[in-house]
Amino acid sequence: MAYSGKYPVINKSKYKGDASQVIYRSLWEKHTFAWCDKNPKIKHWSSEETVIPYYYEIDKKYHRYFVDLKIVFKTGEVVLVEIKPKRQTTPPQGKRKTKQFLNEALEYVKNMNKWEAAEGYAKDRKWHFQIWTEDTLRSMGIMKKELKRIKPLKKL
Repeated sequence: MAYSGKYPVINKSKYKGDASQVIYRSLWEKHTFAWCDKNPKIKHWSSEETVIPYYYEIDKKYHRYFVDLKIVFKTGEVVLVEIKPKRQTTPPQGKRKTKQFLNEALEYVKNMNKWEAAEGYAKDRKWHFQIWTEDTLRSMGIMKKELKRIKPLKKL
Protein backbone atom coordinates (compact mmCIF):
# COMPACT_ATOMS: atom_id res chain seq x y z
CA MET A 1 0.00 0.00 0.00
CA ALA A 2 2.71 2.46 -0.93
CA TYR A 3 0.40 4.52 -3.13
CA SER A 4 -0.26 8.12 -2.21
CA GLY A 5 -1.31 11.35 -3.84
CA LYS A 6 -3.84 14.17 -3.86
CA TYR A 7 -7.46 13.17 -4.08
CA PRO A 8 -9.46 15.47 -6.41
CA VAL A 9 -12.67 16.11 -4.44
CA ILE A 10 -15.67 16.16 -6.80
CA ASN A 11 -18.38 17.40 -4.43
CA LYS A 12 -16.47 20.20 -2.74
CA SER A 13 -19.55 21.27 -0.72
CA LYS A 14 -19.51 17.83 0.99
CA TYR A 15 -15.88 18.12 2.08
CA LYS A 16 -15.24 19.86 5.41
CA GLY A 17 -11.74 21.27 5.28
CA ASP A 18 -9.44 22.32 2.47
CA ALA A 19 -10.71 20.29 -0.50
CA SER A 20 -7.57 21.12 -2.49
CA GLN A 21 -5.32 19.38 0.08
CA VAL A 22 -6.91 15.94 0.50
CA ILE A 23 -4.09 13.39 0.59
CA TYR A 24 -4.60 9.65 0.32
CA ARG A 25 -1.84 7.44 1.71
CA SER A 26 -3.05 4.16 0.19
CA LEU A 27 -5.29 2.97 -2.61
CA TRP A 28 -7.73 1.85 0.07
CA GLU A 29 -7.99 5.45 1.28
CA LYS A 30 -8.33 6.74 -2.28
CA HIS A 31 -11.24 4.39 -3.00
CA THR A 32 -12.86 5.19 0.35
CA PHE A 33 -12.60 8.94 -0.36
CA ALA A 34 -14.31 8.39 -3.71
CA TRP A 35 -17.02 6.38 -1.96
CA CYS A 36 -17.59 9.23 0.53
CA ASP A 37 -17.54 11.82 -2.23
CA LYS A 38 -20.24 10.04 -4.25
CA ASN A 39 -22.36 8.52 -1.48
CA PRO A 40 -25.78 10.26 -1.28
CA LYS A 41 -26.22 9.12 2.35
CA ILE A 42 -23.20 11.19 3.45
CA LYS A 43 -23.81 14.80 4.42
CA HIS A 44 -20.12 15.66 4.68
CA TRP A 45 -16.73 14.10 5.26
CA SER A 46 -13.14 15.03 5.94
CA SER A 47 -9.74 13.36 6.00
CA GLU A 48 -7.12 13.94 8.68
CA GLU A 49 -9.02 17.02 9.90
CA THR A 50 -9.89 15.44 13.28
CA VAL A 51 -6.89 15.51 15.62
CA ILE A 52 -6.95 13.47 18.82
CA PRO A 53 -4.26 13.64 21.53
CA TYR A 54 -3.07 10.22 22.69
CA TYR A 55 -0.55 8.96 25.22
CA TYR A 56 2.08 6.61 23.75
CA GLU A 57 3.04 4.04 26.40
CA ILE A 58 6.50 3.46 24.96
CA ASP A 59 7.96 6.99 25.11
CA LYS A 60 5.61 8.17 27.89
CA LYS A 61 4.63 11.28 25.89
CA TYR A 62 1.51 12.73 24.34
CA HIS A 63 1.23 12.81 20.56
CA ARG A 64 -1.37 13.85 17.98
CA TYR A 65 -3.42 11.31 16.06
CA PHE A 66 -4.86 12.49 12.73
CA VAL A 67 -7.86 10.22 12.11
CA ASP A 68 -8.16 9.03 8.50
CA LEU A 69 -11.82 9.97 8.09
CA LYS A 70 -14.69 11.71 9.76
CA ILE A 71 -18.00 10.89 8.11
CA VAL A 72 -21.25 12.65 8.95
CA PHE A 73 -24.27 10.85 7.58
CA LYS A 74 -27.54 12.58 6.71
CA THR A 75 -29.10 10.65 9.61
CA GLY A 76 -26.86 12.63 11.99
CA GLU A 77 -24.61 9.67 12.79
CA VAL A 78 -20.92 10.59 12.97
CA VAL A 79 -18.21 7.98 12.43
CA LEU A 80 -14.46 8.36 12.82
CA VAL A 81 -12.68 5.82 10.61
CA GLU A 82 -9.16 4.43 10.60
CA ILE A 83 -8.23 2.46 7.47
CA LYS A 84 -5.64 -0.24 8.19
CA PRO A 85 -4.56 -3.62 6.83
CA LYS A 86 -6.09 -6.38 8.93
CA ARG A 87 -2.63 -7.66 9.86
CA GLN A 88 -1.92 -4.37 11.67
CA THR A 89 -4.99 -4.77 13.89
CA THR A 90 -3.73 -7.89 15.67
CA PRO A 91 -0.60 -8.54 17.76
CA PRO A 92 2.45 -9.37 15.63
CA GLN A 93 3.38 -13.00 15.04
CA GLY A 94 6.83 -14.41 14.51
CA LYS A 95 10.20 -14.65 16.17
CA ARG A 96 10.34 -12.23 19.07
CA LYS A 97 14.01 -11.37 18.58
CA THR A 98 13.84 -10.13 15.00
CA LYS A 99 13.97 -6.44 14.13
CA GLN A 100 10.78 -6.82 12.09
CA PHE A 101 8.90 -8.31 15.05
CA LEU A 102 10.05 -5.51 17.37
CA ASN A 103 9.02 -2.82 14.84
CA GLU A 104 5.62 -4.45 14.37
CA ALA A 105 5.18 -4.74 18.15
CA LEU A 106 5.95 -1.04 18.65
CA GLU A 107 3.56 -0.10 15.84
CA TYR A 108 0.87 -2.31 17.35
CA VAL A 109 1.22 -0.64 20.76
CA LYS A 110 1.08 2.81 19.12
CA ASN A 111 -2.07 1.83 17.19
CA MET A 112 -3.72 0.48 20.36
CA ASN A 113 -2.91 3.75 22.18
CA LYS A 114 -4.31 5.83 19.29
CA TRP A 115 -7.46 3.74 18.98
CA GLU A 116 -8.15 3.80 22.71
CA ALA A 117 -7.95 7.60 22.64
CA ALA A 118 -10.18 7.73 19.53
CA GLU A 119 -12.77 5.48 21.20
CA GLY A 120 -12.97 7.83 24.18
CA TYR A 121 -13.01 10.95 22.01
CA ALA A 122 -15.86 9.56 19.91
CA LYS A 123 -17.82 8.28 22.90
CA ASP A 124 -17.63 11.71 24.61
CA ARG A 125 -19.32 13.21 21.53
CA LYS A 126 -21.80 10.36 21.01
CA TRP A 127 -19.97 9.41 17.82
CA HIS A 128 -18.56 6.07 16.72
CA PHE A 129 -14.99 4.98 16.03
CA GLN A 130 -14.37 2.17 13.55
CA ILE A 131 -11.37 0.46 12.02
CA TRP A 132 -11.94 -0.50 8.40
CA THR A 133 -9.72 -3.25 6.99
CA GLU A 134 -9.59 -4.72 3.50
CA ASP A 135 -12.40 -7.09 4.56
CA THR A 136 -14.59 -4.15 5.62
CA LEU A 137 -13.94 -2.30 2.37
CA ARG A 138 -14.82 -5.39 0.31
CA SER A 139 -18.00 -6.09 2.29
CA MET A 140 -19.13 -2.46 1.83
CA GLY A 141 -18.45 -2.64 -1.90
CA ILE A 142 -15.75 0.04 -1.69
CA MET A 143 -13.07 -2.34 -2.93
CA LYS A 144 -13.53 -5.27 -5.23
CA LYS A 145 -11.87 -8.59 -4.53
CA GLU A 146 -8.34 -8.81 -5.88
CA LEU A 147 -8.02 -10.55 -9.19
CA LYS A 148 -6.83 -14.11 -8.95
CA ARG A 149 -3.47 -14.72 -10.53
CA ILE A 150 -3.66 -16.44 -13.86
CA LYS A 151 -1.48 -19.51 -14.14
CA PRO A 152 1.02 -19.33 -16.99
CA LEU A 153 0.30 -21.52 -20.00
CA LYS A 154 2.14 -24.80 -20.17
CA LYS A 155 4.80 -25.01 -22.83
CA LEU A 156 3.88 -27.31 -25.69
